Amino acid sequence: MGRKAKRELSAKELRIRKKKRRRRLLIAEGIILVLLVAVLFVWLKVGMISFEELDTQTNDLDEETQKVMEEYITVAIFGVDNRSNVNYDSGNSDSIMIANIDNNTGEIKIVSVYRDTCMDVDGEETFRKCNYAFNHGGAEQAVNMLNRNLDLDIDGYVAVDFYALAGAIDALGGVEIELTDEEAKVMNEAYIGFLEKELGRKSKRVTAGLHNLDGIQAVAYCRVRYTSGGDFKRAERQREVLSKMAEKLKTASVSQLLDLIDEVFPSISTSFNLADILEMAPQMQNYQLVDTQGYPFDKYTGTYGSKGSLVIPCTVESNVRKLHEFLFESELYTPSAELTDLSEEIEDFSGKDEEDALDYGY
Repeated sequence: MGRKAKRELSAKELRIRKKKRRRRLLIAEGIILVLLVAVLFVWLKVGMISFEELDTQTNDLDEETQKVMEEYITVAIFGVDNRSNVNYDSGNSDSIMIANIDNNTGEIKIVSVYRDTCMDVDGEETFRKCNYAFNHGGAEQAVNMLNRNLDLDIDGYVAVDFYALAGAIDALGGVEIELTDEEAKVMNEAYIGFLEKELGRKSKRVTAGLHNLDGIQAVAYCRVRYTSGGDFKRAERQREVLSKMAEKLKTASVSQLLDLIDEVFPSISTSFNLADILEMAPQMQNYQLVDTQGYPFDKYTGTYGSKGSLVIPCTVESNVRKLHEFLFESELYTPSAELTDLSEEIEDFSGKDEEDALDYGY
């Protein structure tokens, strides 16, 4: 009897163990299924993006500078206006930014490169407005221009339709911005009506004061140029809107993020592939935008014949020193021989040096 009871107990325990094992297998299979669905979802969403390979060149940077740069991911961001042909690999890059991500802290700093900045746009001492490069040679020429003129080693680029910004802002519930009388007047008269027709949806006219701007209003705000401060102030507005969006992203719901992805991803061209994006994804929750600036820091604006109004760095070398100190928080940067030569060439071309810099307030 005693032996029989023991055998029955063992059989019961065995059945319990089998059930537990099956349960564990079901849980494991469920987790795997969820992961597969998540990967498939990401793949489908990322599949909306246009991926382009880059063949980049850099100046001959010294070892210490390279070592500092390795601690960061440096991204070129181009805002393009190509809604008419839905091609984001070329066209007018009305907004040029450099985002620098600290791999250790997740802190992000952004620099707006003023679109009229005088740069060598093609490596052949063709000194023109820097937005020329993307329009005539796409992202590859534009990235190489930034590397050459700023002693950078950019890891990749993202180009996005400027008007996709409107949908992204709507998905996040708008951005809170303080408007001046001058800004409100220009937005109402020159941009909001135009954007309503371009995007096929309605918005509202604005007044001076604090507003939660919808997508159309925010894009209108970003496009305002012909007010006090000109393009310098416009670049500042763009950085302000980007900063407000970064704040909203921290508290965005899953549905808001999905709406944002659906709105923006089809309008993106990038050199970052799926593996790059998945590698960065786990760290993105720690990313924090901490500061923004405009380049060049010390500048002079003048008209140069057929090249039009140019923003002259006074000088390239001294401005790039400040750029590296801002982006990489390092005083170890040594200008490359190529950059030193380029700085002298632009100084000869423009006739302007450090003493000619003017204070534009931006």
